[in-house]
Amino acid sequence: MDPLLLLARVRAWASELGFSQIGVAGIDLASAEAGLQAWLDNGFHGEMDYMAAHGLKRARPAELVPGTVSVITARMDYLPRTTPEGWQAIEFARQAQAGEGIVSLYARGRDYHKVLRGRLQKLQARIAEAVGPFGHRVFTDSAPVLEAELASRSGQGWRGKHTLVLSREAGSMFFLGEIYVDLALPPTEPVSGHCGSCQACIDVCPTQAIVAPLRLDARRCISYVTIEHPGAIDEELRPLMGNRIYGCDDCQLICPWNKYARRSELPDFDAREGLAGESLARLFAWSEEEFLRRTEGGPIRRIGHARWLRNIAVALGNALAAMPRTDPRRAPLLAALAERAEHADTLVREHVQWALER
Repeated sequence: MDPLLLLARVRAWASELGFSQIGVAGIDLASAEAGLQAWLDNGFHGEMDYMAAHGLKRARPAELVPGTVSVITARMDYLPRTTPEGWQAIEFARQAQAGEGIVSLYARGRDYHKVLRGRLQKLQARIAEAVGPFGHRVFTDSAPVLEAELASRSGQGWRGKHTLVLSREAGSMFFLGEIYVDLALPPTEPVSGHCGSCQACIDVCPTQAIVAPLRLDARRCISYVTIEHPGAIDEELRPLMGNRIYGCDDCQLICPWNKYARRSELPDFDAREGLAGESLARLFAWSEEEFLRRTEGGPIRRIGHARWLRNIAVALGNALAAMPRTDPRRAPLLAALAERAEHADTLVREHVQWALER
């Protein structure tokens, strides 16, 4: 099949599967290797040891999947279907509700790994029906892939100063996935950057994790701290976390381009009960059984119950610190912490004690 015709059909099939945009990147990412190595050398990956273990393989698609000639990139928007106008201001306002727990928007629904992987596999099956068997491998943030680099090279957008991919038509509230293929497809054109002199994402970061444009120190990023980091949270960072208990959206909420962020048509990304607008005390009271039940099929389950309690304990401590001692709202927060003061897990106990001392 003519490569241009095949690409047009891939785009049509992808649209039927809920994807918003398809691009194609080549496999020569040599120019990205120096930046990747410098990021690793600075230790900005923190305890994500797999980043260093794979090293420069991330920038060498043909080493990861021998025979790869092209990379199909796919974008899927994830704002819930019922997201209201002015959603950015609404999300920022949640931070002023000290007794409320904030879960990052992307994590309130079904695990995006499951959604994207299943639909990318259906897409590659459609391609196989058209061209016959071909070499391929599907990725959804699941292997050493320079995802944002491939996305920007294939025209999905440009790298914002917060390192995320930005689109003039869709902001940054989207997931990315890839299919490495042994088919020679025509690369799609990259787009120019449109951040200009704006550095709102750098200025708004609660922990100043964006140390320079396009340079993120993951060790200070609240998303890393609440999700990837397995141990005790640095006491310097705890007060800066506010009531964010899983991830952080601040650099995206402040971005002017996200006024163009698109709602998903898929129910998969609708917020589950208890993950938007719920009180910290109620979330902290979840037993492990309830935690597993409520997070089944979602991304939050991967951190486990102990880390979930660790994160909420920090938020409870911050809420207490923000309230006058005579505020009646303090009582349920203190009671919730007292219930966990003798928790079997030392990680939980330490953070509960810190919160009580706040």
